[in-house]
Amino acid sequence: MKKKIRSLEFKNDELYLIDQRVLPQKYEKFICKNYKDVEFAISDMVVRGAPAIGVTVAYGVVLAALEFIELPIKQFLVQMNKACEIINRSRPTAVNLMWAIKRIRKFLKESDTPEIILQNLKAEADKIADEDVKTNKKMGQFGNSLVPQKATILTHCNTGALATVEYGTALGVVRAAFEDEKDIFVYADETRPKLQGARLTAWELVQEGIPAKLIVDNAAATLIRDGKIDLILVGADRIASNGDSANKIGTFMLSVIAKVYNVPFYIVAPTTTIDFEIETGNQIEIEERSKEEITQINGIQIAPENIEVYNPAFDVTPNENITAIITEKGIIKKPFKANILKLK
Repeated sequence: MKKKIRSLEFKNDELYLIDQRVLPQKYEKFICKNYKDVEFAISDMVVRGAPAIGVTVAYGVVLAALEFIELPIKQFLVQMNKACEIINRSRPTAVNLMWAIKRIRKFLKESDTPEIILQNLKAEADKIADEDVKTNKKMGQFGNSLVPQKATILTHCNTGALATVEYGTALGVVRAAFEDEKDIFVYADETRPKLQGARLTAWELVQEGIPAKLIVDNAAATLIRDGKIDLILVGADRIASNGDSANKIGTFMLSVIAKVYNVPFYIVAPTTTIDFEIETGNQIEIEERSKEEITQINGIQIAPENIEVYNPAFDVTPNENITAIITEKGIIKKPFKANILKLK
């Protein structure tokens, strides 16, 4: 039996993350010893993927409590709230980050001692991690019902165990179909500029023995046009209450092509990724990252140094391009706004 891929582990008062910056050349663990290490790990993409970020944030707050535990309760809470704000700013698009901070902040009570708060924070972080694994497997089961026998599936970015605690969101659906012996085949987009598809999704597919081919992003449209893709499965970092979904840059482009050629286009994400506070995708803040992600590969300059760069990390797919949204609570179909609000 293959060993499960688990992206993070909290032990001995430290958080161990699979360092996704160096895969697949190296398999290394990045150790977070304090909350600032967690903030760095998220912003530098040691860990990425909305669900994994949410769990990492929860343990980051635990590390902050360990750091400040000797302070009197009022000073302790001041420092804890500062730590939460710093972590909260590490990446602006993934709503699971804000969701985890909001959920775990409820335990910062002046009526408790720092020791009791730490105990409660650790228990809640463990609970969030366990829930994530169960949620992913439920999404896999629901999503598998939409995957036909001998399906050829297109994925974008990484939505597997590395993007969650374990199992995955969109790639979790792929895993569930493979475990169900559906004789599937996967085309994985390389996903420029950080190559999460080439480095991470391809690595997971090889680890699991799932039949697959890696393609450059530019090849996806040809495969869709030529009828070689049966369905597209992608994740999401934030979903508006009308179903508009922010995901890795390039997702919107795939959705447009899929709509033209009548290929089912599915978002796979937990309900924690739904931001009920925003009505449409126009309200989603899109993170812009450094020019070096485009002009360099592994530190090697591939473009003129003085060229200006536009590097959004995400784009928004409008709800009209989405066939359905697969969650742990079931498959959300159109009309998205009415059916999403039922989950609130």
